[in-house]
Amino acid sequence: MTQQKTLLSVYTIAFYNLENLFDIYNDATKFDDDFLPRSEKQWTKKRYDKKVLKLGEVIAKIGCDESKTNPSIIGLAEVENKNVIRDLIESHHLSHCNYDFVHYNSQDERGIDVALLYDKNVFEVKNSKTYAIYLEDEIGDRDYTRDILLVSGKLHSEMIHCIVNHWPSRREGEKESNYKRLKAAHKVIEIIKEVRSTDQDAKILVMGDFNDNPGNDSIKFLAEQGRLYNPMETLLSYSRGTLNHNFQWNLFDQILFTTNFFETEDNTLKFDEANIFDEKFLTQYKGKFKGQPFRTFVGRKYKGGYSDHFPVYLHLKVNENTSS
Repeated sequence: MTQQKTLLSVYTIAFYNLENLFDIYNDATKFDDDFLPRSEKQWTKKRYDKKVLKLGEVIAKIGCDESKTNPSIIGLAEVENKNVIRDLIESHHLSHCNYDFVHYNSQDERGIDVALLYDKNVFEVKNSKTYAIYLEDEIGDRDYTRDILLVSGKLHSEMIHCIVNHWPSRREGEKESNYKRLKAAHKVIEIIKEVRSTDQDAKILVMGDFNDNPGNDSIKFLAEQGRLYNPMETLLSYSRGTLNHNFQWNLFDQILFTTNFFETEDNTLKFDEANIFDEKFLTQYKGKFKGQPFRTFVGRKYKGGYSDHFPVYLHLKVNENTSS
């Protein structure tokens, strides 16, 4: 028997890069040696538990000023495995929220994946699937990166499709790695076309750490070819973003969506607003990095913070029934 879903008037959709949420156990199939108790970073159970607790506190608060409740759906990046996600949803600030998650192991070289958290009280998963991005390095060998996750389900009795991303980094340089993110964008367009092949008017949310800003080629291509709206375009400024590199703000974390979230049919979900969740408690409070994300590590130096990224979110409001 299907559980009766809680109907809200405002739903928060969020995305959060958790900055290396590794457990403390060695996994021979992953490059997790930095995150072990005896490593140089001394990734102990105490430090791990503290990070999980702090991340749970953040997630519980995203967008709640407007929605008055915890987020309905949260895309995640940089999780090692199912165990760390389970620890997260069972942590102090989230244990009452009835969260579940969708996660698949990918072949990413760093051993980190994307996942989707969802509140079972409001969202019902119907199906999920992952898609690999095929990349080659300069000598023609396979270059593994995070898979893209598609989760489809019912939110406020509407079918919506969430595509969760963590695109290849700029580690080799922005220009040198640009082709990788363009390949990822092409793969997302394929996924969107696949979803639309069975539902031409599908409501789709594309979220992630894209390692590119709204004005970069990959994101512009994604928005144009996918017929998506990017509400994050206006949020990036010289003084605001989701991560800071060399004292310059970037907005790599974004949520785009299909334009049918602007429609006003009664009792359907409509886009209301989007924002960066950059509350003061998430920032470094003093020193030359004041105002930047309060990180867990800076290099190998333990700081005990949250993440090197701020979360982003948007609100979907239910169109009121205007008929008499």
